[in-house]
Order: sequence, then C-alpha cells, then structure tokens
Amino acid sequence: MFTVEKVGNDRLDIEMSGKLDSEEMRAALDELLNKSSDIQNGKMLFDIVEYHLPSMGAIGVELSRFPSMMRFIRKFDRAAVLSDTNWVKKVSEAEGFLIPGLTIKSFNRDQRDQAEAWLEGFGTDS
Repeated sequence: MFTVEKVGNDRLDIEMSGKLDSEEMRAALDELLNKSSDIQNGKMLFDIVEYHLPSMGAIGVELSRFPSMMRFIRKFDRAAVLSDTNWVKKVSEAEGFLIPGLTIKSFNRDQRDQAEAWLEGFGTDS
C-alpha cells in the first residue's frame, strides 16, 4: 500500500506498507507527482508501517522515471521518516546526505508529534 495525502500548501504525508509491484509503483509515482505539482520548499512525512523491498518490475518503473523524480525531490527541503525498523531509519537518513538540499530525519512511529514539530522547524536539531 502506498498513499499520498497533501497537507496544506507545502506538505505531503506518505504512508507505505507491504511490497509494491510495477503497477502500484507507477500509480504511486503518478500520485506523488500530481500532488506535489505546486509545492515549493516543501516537507514530507513518511510513515513506513511495514517495509518490503519493491519488486524488480517496480524498481524498473522507478528507474525509468528518474528525471521526473529528481525534479520532484527538489521541491522539498525536509523529510521526516516514521519507522520502527532501525535499518530503515539509518538508510533514510543516509539518503539525506546524498540528496543536496534535502534534510531527512528519522523518528520512531510513536513520535509523530515530534516529527511534525521538526518538519515545521520547531524540533531540536533543526
């Protein structure tokens, strides 16, 4: 499952669980692009309920859209990742070092309030 909700003018909330196949990946990327079309200096809140690696077909779909996904990611300054899986949190924060202009911070899933405060610039370690 992959859902995207636009929250205000500058934020997307994304919930992920399970394993995505190529059709689900295509729909997910379309939804991300559509709902972020007018966002600038945005924020994302990822809630990763149960993560499974996507299928090879889904990875192929994602790679085929690399240019549009790079334009998408440049619309955002901050991303908070909610997960109870340590390796997911560590990999998420490492991605933040690889993507110029995007800061990623991870939180446990029961720390949603702290994650939202951090996204808004009120948390520690801004």
